[in-house]
Amino acid sequence: MHETPERRLRSDRKSTINDDGTRQLLRWGGSMVAAGVLSAVLLETVLGGFSPTGASTNGGWFALIVALMCIPFGGLLLALGIAKWLRNRSLARRR
Repeated sequence: MHETPERRLRSDRKSTINDDGTRQLLRWGGSMVAAGVLSAVLLETVLGGFSPTGASTNGGWFALIVALMCIPFGGLLLALGIAKWLRNRSLARRR
């Protein structure tokens, strides 16, 4: 039941390759984009919408700010996560 040092080294190497933050980037990027889209939908449907001068209610302004913060930043996180996932997939195919 005891692991040999070689087996432990191989499992440590695999865990560092698989645990490089890709899953966290994908999870948090997707969550942030979803929160931004949800706030934009709520702004349009429930919170009075917005005009060229801005939102029409206080809650609408808050939803607009959340959407304008979450969609770009979450999109960048999601894009980085997808790029890392594709890179890890291509590296795994080369082995």
